[in-house]
Amino acid sequence: MPKTPLTLAAIGCGGRVRTYTELAATMPDRYRVVAAADPDPSRLQLMEKLLPVGSLRTFASDRELFAAGKLADILMIGTQDAYHVQPCIEAMRLGYDVLLEKPIATNFAEVRALELEAARLGRRVLICHVLRYTPFYTLVKSLLDEGVVGKIATINAVEGVAPFHQAHSFVRGHWGVVEKSSPMIIAKCCHDLDIISWLADAPCEQVSSFGSLDYFNVAHAPAGAPARCTDGCPVAGTCSYDAHHYLGKERHWLQWVFKGGIEADDESVREWLRTSPWGRCVYHCDNTAVDRQTVNLSFANAITANLTMTAFDNGRSLEIRGTKGVLLGGNAVKRFTGHDIAVTTHHDSQTTYHDVTVKEGAYQGHGGGDFGLMDALDQEWQKPNSADMRSSLQRSVESHAMGFAAEVARVEKRVINLRAYRTEV
Repeated sequence: MPKTPLTLAAIGCGGRVRTYTELAATMPDRYRVVAAADPDPSRLQLMEKLLPVGSLRTFASDRELFAAGKLADILMIGTQDAYHVQPCIEAMRLGYDVLLEKPIATNFAEVRALELEAARLGRRVLICHVLRYTPFYTLVKSLLDEGVVGKIATINAVEGVAPFHQAHSFVRGHWGVVEKSSPMIIAKCCHDLDIISWLADAPCEQVSSFGSLDYFNVAHAPAGAPARCTDGCPVAGTCSYDAHHYLGKERHWLQWVFKGGIEADDESVREWLRTSPWGRCVYHCDNTAVDRQTVNLSFANAITANLTMTAFDNGRSLEIRGTKGVLLGGNAVKRFTGHDIAVTTHHDSQTTYHDVTVKEGAYQGHGGGDFGLMDALDQEWQKPNSADMRSSLQRSVESHAMGFAAEVARVEKRVINLRAYRTEV
């Protein structure tokens, strides 16, 4: 007997929700997206284009969608960071289970409140920690579980945000001002902390952190640089962060911030840059997000770990050292060896290489993790215990605690006892 497809509704129909919707539409025997809410009509129109004609009910706000009652099995929440917890709680009270975009919240008190409410109501909440569903990290986890490095001793991870990505999202963009969004270590690196937590597979006990906003400020502005790149900058064309790059090699970023920007003619883009936040000089913005940060972690099983977030590299890299060998993977290894993962066993010169592939035709966003999450979603919902879902709310709370504690440690210049931190919050 064929199973009934899971039905999905959505609020906040930006890039993340549209990605999941597009993927769900390729699996019609497993999912049906039936409703969506967003105050921007153009976003709802884009959602409608992804689905069969007439199959999507649209609403101008989450309030209107909620007023219509429970319309689906699962509600996808892709609103801005500061507006995750309130609609998630309201959705759960209406009877929805939830697919919640990361981060869970912009402070740990709200993370904890959501966890308690989900437990009280008996609802499933899956956090979009899509890296857990990538072929790369799935293989890393499998190799470690096989014992290829013996007992893990240290984990070192690097998140190279990429210079223009940093400028677009964390200087000019939605996450540039921490006070209006989330700390950088949460907004960008909760994925990475979540992976470290998953691989360490033990409670984190202590956290310290160092970092700053050193480069993207007025002290590094070229001589004579105006407030906007469109105002006649003397280094226009040679500056790596020149907003005019949106007309060329960086044009793909426009799809998230400028309606019709990909197809728009160049003069329309120039006009938009004259007034848009993305036309500002990166050295003359109101940004407060750090452009470098390290996080040091110790776990109950004696594993120590370090995460480096930097604006000045591109891609993720991973180093795991154990009692019997070393596993190296990610961008740095790929760059120098052509392989995704290198494993050296018994601490000698014998190295085994491993490569991963994304399923043919599968969407490759986040290294295949977006596809991986949607491909696993209905299977996750069949697990008897919701806490056992690969990126369940219960599991994700741990890495969020690590991230928020790291920001306290950075600002206050002290080591945080994570158990005490969680109790205090």
